[in-house]
Amino acid sequence: MATVTFVDETTSGDRRGSWGLEIAEERLTAGELIRRRVFQEVAEYNAARPEVFRGLVRPTDAEQTLNGYRLRTPRRIDAEEQCALALDAFRRNGFLVLVGDRQVEEADDEVDLPLGTEVVFLKLVPLVGG
Repeated sequence: MATVTFVDETTSGDRRGSWGLEIAEERLTAGELIRRRVFQEVAEYNAARPEVFRGLVRPTDAEQTLNGYRLRTPRRIDAEEQCALALDAFRRNGFLVLVGDRQVEEADDEVDLPLGTEVVFLKLVPLVGG
């Protein structure tokens, strides 16, 4: 079993949210990596219910804050719904997934996960006026 490190980055170079997740498989699809990441962050949020959700994508009925998303109505977040939002955002190029030195382009693409693998989620920021 290996620990995969997830890191969030922005196109401006900000790096945050580094955390590890143990994964038994040596190969997974990008979609499965996204799913496991989302399910973990939703489980942690639902267990602790902090004021701000720090996740890959914004939950429905939430507003963006400096460090995450604040739910307008405090509630449990649905992991399946968050997963669907994240996969849709990936398909629409809302963020890129980099595994090691390789960009993964499709949710069905399989990636190798040797020891010490870093998975970067590069969040893309829409251009002003475009």
